[in-house]
Amino acid sequence: MGWESWIIDTLKRALAYGTPLLWGTLGEIYAERAGVVNLGVEGMMILGALSAFAVAQSTGNPWLGILAASVVGGFAALIHAFFSVTLRANQYVSGLALTIFGLGLSGLLGTSWVGISLKNPLPKATIPGLERIPILGEALFRDHSYLTYIGIVLAVVLWFVLYKTRWGIAIRSVGESPSTADAMGIDVFAVQYLCVIFGGILAGVAGGFLSVEYRPAWTEGMTAGMGWIVIALTIFAAWDPLQAVGGVVLFGALYHLAYRLQAWFPPEFLKLMPYAFAILVLAVAGLRKVKRGAPASLGVPYVRGQR
Repeated sequence: MGWESWIIDTLKRALAYGTPLLWGTLGEIYAERAGVVNLGVEGMMILGALSAFAVAQSTGNPWLGILAASVVGGFAALIHAFFSVTLRANQYVSGLALTIFGLGLSGLLGTSWVGISLKNPLPKATIPGLERIPILGEALFRDHSYLTYIGIVLAVVLWFVLYKTRWGIAIRSVGESPSTADAMGIDVFAVQYLCVIFGGILAGVAGGFLSVEYRPAWTEGMTAGMGWIVIALTIFAAWDPLQAVGGVVLFGALYHLAYRLQAWFPPEFLKLMPYAFAILVLAVAGLRKVKRGAPASLGVPYVRGQR
């Protein structure tokens, strides 16, 4: 296989694997920009995967499955918002509980769907004209999921909203200094609720992509730790939607190369490579000197009247 084929295959697989990571990361960026940490991404994704598969298999329409996944993910995030924002519970504990709950509930409810292949997976899309570009056209613009292209466009839109609109100013203000935002007339609790729910909707879509497109079937625990990778990518992208695109492509490429390089390196080492990268990102981000872009009030419940 020539180097052109290597590049094409690696980029195609990186985008495919990176699609659910991108959707999940974009949602987590918005939640954390509003000052709320949600470690329940894994739970929301797995619930989205189950609901998407069940609805798509029952109706024969994969898009209805994706819609169901978004609703379920948003509802799960609403629970986290209630505990974290309204009850001011520890956000990390609430998120972990959501992940445990999602994994357990999906395993219980998904038993009857195990071993069934999806009748109608999501179709592939090709962008006319652009697929003729040498190498990159074949790699980037031919036979990818609609959700891949929508996710990239969504990243651009969310970046614009975050940095170029009044809504974005309100979100970033709440994450940096909720008391100041409150004094300016911004409804802090409403912003945090909306951002957390929005993050849950995108996480649900990410999980739905896995069961109706990437692996058109249901398997217990099929998210395989992707939710934790989303948390790492959020930090790696410095809470920036556009940088998230590059981060998920890089991680997707590492995941793909872990299989392609097994002829030259020990497979056990290569399988650990993508997850070691995620752990390294989290470890480095723990150093105060490199906490660039982190909202100042991230993870701190807001109490009106307190500074």
